[in-house]
Amino acid sequence: MLSSNRSQAMGVAIQTVSPAELYQVILGASSQDFPQVQASGQRLKQMLEMFGSYDALQEIAARRTEPLSIRQQAMIQFKNVVVHHWRSRKLLSDEHRIRIRQRCLSFVDEEDETIADCNEIVVSRLARTDYPHSWPSLITNLVEIIDSTLQKRYVLMQEDPHDTLRLRRSLKLLNAILKEFASIKLPNGIKVMAQIVGQLHLLLYGYYSKMSVTFSTVTPQNIASQIFHDNVLLAHLVFKCLVKMAVWLWNKIDRLSKEQHQENQTWLEEMFQSSVAQVKALSGMRNTIVLSVLQNNSMGNEQTRRTISVFTRHLRLFGKFFRRMQQLSPERFVSLTSSGDLIMFYWSQVVEATNHPQDFVADSDEAVYPVRFLVQGIVLFKESLSQWTATKRNGMPNKNTLSQEFVENAVRLLITRFMPLNPSDLENWMADPEEWVNLEDKENDQWEYEIRACAERLLMQLCNQYSEFVVPLLSATFKEIAFRSSVDLAAVIQKEALYCAIGRCALRLKDQIDFDEWLKHSLVAEAQDTNPNYPIIKRRIAWVIGKWVSDECTSPNNPKIWEILVHLLQDRGPGTDTVVRLTAAAAFRECVDAVTFNANVFAPFLATTVTQLILLMSEADTLESKRKVDESLNAVIEQSGELILPFMSVIIEPVPRLWVTADTDFLFKASLLVTVTKLVEAVKANSSSLGGLVVPLIRESLSPAVIIQLDVDGLNLWSSALRNTMTIASVNGAPALQDIFPQAVAMLSTNLDLLGSITRIVESYILLDAPHILTVHAMDLFSAFLTTLTSKIVDINAKELIQALNLLVQLSPSRLWGEPMHTSGLFCHLLKTLIAGESDTILLTEHIYLFSRIIMSDRQMFLQLMSASAPILNISEEKLYETLLDQWWGKFDNMSEPRHRKLTAMGIAALVSTARPEVLRRLHGEIFNLWLDVFGELKEAEDQAAIRDDNESAPASPTSLIRYWELDKPPDAYYRETEGTPEYDRRHAVYESDPIRVTQLLTFVGAQLREAESICGPGNFQVYLSYTDPAVLKQLQDALARG
Repeated sequence: MLSSNRSQAMGVAIQTVSPAELYQVILGASSQDFPQVQASGQRLKQMLEMFGSYDALQEIAARRTEPLSIRQQAMIQFKNVVVHHWRSRKLLSDEHRIRIRQRCLSFVDEEDETIADCNEIVVSRLARTDYPHSWPSLITNLVEIIDSTLQKRYVLMQEDPHDTLRLRRSLKLLNAILKEFASIKLPNGIKVMAQIVGQLHLLLYGYYSKMSVTFSTVTPQNIASQIFHDNVLLAHLVFKCLVKMAVWLWNKIDRLSKEQHQENQTWLEEMFQSSVAQVKALSGMRNTIVLSVLQNNSMGNEQTRRTISVFTRHLRLFGKFFRRMQQLSPERFVSLTSSGDLIMFYWSQVVEATNHPQDFVADSDEAVYPVRFLVQGIVLFKESLSQWTATKRNGMPNKNTLSQEFVENAVRLLITRFMPLNPSDLENWMADPEEWVNLEDKENDQWEYEIRACAERLLMQLCNQYSEFVVPLLSATFKEIAFRSSVDLAAVIQKEALYCAIGRCALRLKDQIDFDEWLKHSLVAEAQDTNPNYPIIKRRIAWVIGKWVSDECTSPNNPKIWEILVHLLQDRGPGTDTVVRLTAAAAFRECVDAVTFNANVFAPFLATTVTQLILLMSEADTLESKRKVDESLNAVIEQSGELILPFMSVIIEPVPRLWVTADTDFLFKASLLVTVTKLVEAVKANSSSLGGLVVPLIRESLSPAVIIQLDVDGLNLWSSALRNTMTIASVNGAPALQDIFPQAVAMLSTNLDLLGSITRIVESYILLDAPHILTVHAMDLFSAFLTTLTSKIVDINAKELIQALNLLVQLSPSRLWGEPMHTSGLFCHLLKTLIAGESDTILLTEHIYLFSRIIMSDRQMFLQLMSASAPILNISEEKLYETLLDQWWGKFDNMSEPRHRKLTAMGIAALVSTARPEVLRRLHGEIFNLWLDVFGELKEAEDQAAIRDDNESAPASPTSLIRYWELDKPPDAYYRETEGTPEYDRRHAVYESDPIRVTQLLTFVGAQLREAESICGPGNFQVYLSYTDPAVLKQLQDALARG
């Protein structure tokens, strides 16, 4: 029930929420009765639009006497809405905001984590808008809570669980606020963050210094103490706040004033120095404790595990701090005092870990050497290697460089301990091969977080920076191990790691290792070995072949490469598995995409490759694996070109089944669309028979339910199908491309986001069969053009639309386009746009080219169109012609291409032949000047061409008319990127038969003048000529006589 209505500005009545009803709705939403939950959810959605609802929700969440489920529901709903509508006057008053802010801090002693976490989000988001102006006491209030509880705990030594909770919640709130302000890029936010940092950095630094002293009291005996756990956790939370401020200062320090810069730089260096000392102490302390706990078998104690976990997270926080500083400014990080010492400490931990049993290293907070800690060390070491180069950037020798022994030991350590597959890797491989392959691919992108991938990147860095040490070592190790038979699992795993190193460092090793010899004398045999451990080696063989070829370290045109990859792809006997086949499929993609790939060398292996890739795609369980195999198939199709033709039916047969299987996996569906597109492009004119597959795929990919996900790939297939087919009619009764033309028309007028692609599709239809298109769809097509041209579209799209109409007029008789162009209103709109002259100049010139085409095609039709447009535009015919001619002459100087200027000259000549008085009255001035300009350009160009011909032969003309004025070929834009397709030939044929290329201008103009004279009579015609300047008239007559 509503308690009242609240009048708002502008006379809109806003309902005020009833707290009692809101409580009942929250109660219903928290129940186990689904119909009640559904009804309550719908009502809650309505009530959240009422005045006071947010305040009431938070008030319910704050009542500790209410059942926890109701409080959680209220707090979650409050969090979801208040941060987005905090400034709404319709939903909140200033009094509400004050109460909400006050209540936010009442949750600092909240015991429920869900409610506390939601409050944390709310406080940080509201602080972003309200602090310090509307919520000036926020930071001060939090600091007061933190300070008072810290005093009790660390000075008065009073241990109170309630105070611990308040301290933990307050520190998390402060951390969230700092995180929010640190992300602000605008000046006001930066200013506020600077104030907060100035207020808190020394205070929190002092807190941490006192709190971290308690770490030294830890022993294996008291590690299970709740007090010690809380001490570490609270210090960790304080240090998180310190890290936020220090990183922000580190990034923004160059923007501070000189005094602030010096002051904060000193503090940052002090913070860094103390952190370096602290991470060393914490690491040693933690190792001692964990080793002792493991020896005493005490890790089973829950409190012990919790304490070690928070201690480990605290240790990793230092690594995150150092890494972030390094990322933001590598140069400044390296220059910090103790930076080199820090990096070498982390590396020493990596080395030390290899001196212990392998199970001491694990991705667990409870391991002696947690993987994530070691990864931090490897990343920091890798990204700091530049400070130990033999030569500094200024060319001076570097005293602090790494010795050969150090580098070689580092390489051996990486290859023998961190790059080999571990038992966990092998277990995951066996448990879910496809997922394992997918995760391996992702590790390449997430290398900073996985120890094996990180070790590989460090090896590459060492090889690049210290190639004089690393290359001989790897080369010698390769010659020692690569050709030696490996049988047992340990030897196989070690050889796999070496092969990985050879692949990663291929660019440096290509002159040291004879890859062809390796293929011939080792890899061929290993690829065929049936040893049950050999899938490990075979998978790496496929990978290393793909790596060497893609890095251009070896040629893909060695038949041995294809023999090995085809065998690995098709082998299903002992000694292989799914991982090997999936990796081989990926290697095919790498190899066929190589710049030097020769399809003829690959041809003998093409049939097996295509068949096996399709089989593997069908066998794969996950859609992600199917998609990756399909991407390899796509590459094979594209690079094989017309050699793929015999396998066309093999490729298309499974596509419908795979499409249905994909369901809502649009990435896989997009890949299938690419497959068919690549096939169409490869077989070119032979794709005409693929309508049974292509047309349904286009229809479905552009259906309303999926067009957002598949529009680009669907349109690409449509465009490729049209460009490569020879007909839009049905072939053998299959669905035809002409059947989906109505969809193109509909999209032309409604989908402005894809307008460029759709316009080119319509152009392709016009080039294929313009008469049929107009016979069936003229009205709909012209109406769609009109709708689009009257919409807010960019000029480049409008230009392409006019060019499509230009093509349509060229390729079809006027009886098919004349009447519908008028009836649809399109011609009237085009005429109105041109005579208004307010559009972009280039667009207006395109209109003139189109009108020239119309007049040249059928001048009587043009006269009828003009006559019919006059009453619609409410302008007399005489005025229409006058304004049209004004634009024709006015835009002539903006036409730069000779073919366009000739087209315009021929268009005006055709208009002259109608003997319209408005046109003939302009003969003596604008029209004669326009013609003489073009005559002069052609003559000038002819003279220049004659000079050129003295030195070189002119290109042969495709027609009997020698056109010295034109380019050797039309602009690239004319062909619309159709090179190599049948549409290119169609466009070329249109270009070659264009009247502006096959008709001599002088002859054409003379004929049009004679026709005008015959219509109006010699006497009248002489009257029009009498106004001409005698010199101009003689110049014109001389030119026409030459023609």
